[in-house]
Amino acid sequence: MASGVQYLALLRGINVGGNNPVKMSELREALEESGHQDVKTYINSGNVIFRAPRQPRAQLAKSLEAKISQAFGMELKIVLLTHSQLKRVVDGGPRGFGAKTERCDVIFLRSPLTVKQAVEAMETKEGVDRLWPGTGVVYFSRLTEKATSSRMGKVIGKPEYKSMTIRSWGTVTKLLALMEAE
Repeated sequence: MASGVQYLALLRGINVGGNNPVKMSELREALEESGHQDVKTYINSGNVIFRAPRQPRAQLAKSLEAKISQAFGMELKIVLLTHSQLKRVVDGGPRGFGAKTERCDVIFLRSPLTVKQAVEAMETKEGVDRLWPGTGVVYFSRLTEKATSSRMGKVIGKPEYKSMTIRSWGTVTKLLALMEAE
């Protein structure tokens, strides 16, 4: 096992609807060239697990954003988490979150956006959507059978959306399992 602290970088807004295309192999190479170790990506939506020397998380996030933005010629933002932070997100999920009858997502927030501001910016439709504030995240679910009437998509037009990145509950739990397998 390599030395350093294990981190998870969640890139915002890449490979969505054909916009901001980034190949995961190139993303992995960019982090390795920056001196990070044990770099692994998971699916095509910009989830990167890696090791780096211990340092302030905000400093590392800013450095990574600059390096990957330069490498890909576009402004890329990330949410950076340690293993313990991701574990708290999973452990802090609402009771029953991830049920088969619902589509469940975790909305990760970038500073300076607060959970309170994110919750206030989001709309829900009674009988379809539910949301719960977490620590640095908002948990959001919608009934699968009524997902087309969900109001989750309404947040996209709001300024707060630029400080959010969304992952399915399945992806979040898989990322934790991958981190724990190290």
